[in-house]
Amino acid sequence: VLLLPGVLLLAWLPTSPAHHGHPFWGPPQPHRTPRCYSAEELPHGQPPPHLLARSARWEQALPVALVSSLEAEGHRQQHKGPLAGPQCPVLRPEEVLTADTHQRSISPWRYRIDTDENRYPRKLAFAECLCRGCISTRTGQETAALSSVRLHQSLLVLHRRPCSPGGAEAASHGAFAFHTEFIRVPVGCTCVLPRSAPAS
Repeated sequence: VLLLPGVLLLAWLPTSPAHHGHPFWGPPQPHRTPRCYSAEELPHGQPPPHLLARSARWEQALPVALVSSLEAEGHRQQHKGPLAGPQCPVLRPEEVLTADTHQRSISPWRYRIDTDENRYPRKLAFAECLCRGCISTRTGQETAALSSVRLHQSLLVLHRRPCSPGGAEAASHGAFAFHTEFIRVPVGCTCVLPRSAPAS
């Protein structure tokens, strides 16, 4: 079982609306065209060191910090056979005391690793709701009286894209630039009233 402190869920991630071309962790600056890098300058496709040096707080972000634990858990599960698909669990009182926040929630979720080779950080932990409804505190089973929805937070990332002008031609020669932008990362699930009455 992964011990994932729930208090970290919303503590770090910024809540600013999406902006493009901002320097890391600072106020907006005049728009500048990102520098174009050749494959020889960055042979492994990683962002240049000066950009990585300004992104030290990435390691403190929950979607980044969870990746190593999820990968380790995945390796352990390989020896136990294939994982079952996501299922809404039955909440048992005897399991609540030792369960993690995402497991004892009445809108439980699990994490999966989202991988994008053209993004940095390349791997992020995304939350997936396990139930369409929510778990009743009386019965411990799913009820349609409430609905599970994902919670999102904004995370600043780098995206590697072909240099412009040149487009596809530049990409074929391995020339690319790094663009900063905010993405919406699902970090957990919560219960809400359904938009329509559940079927009787």
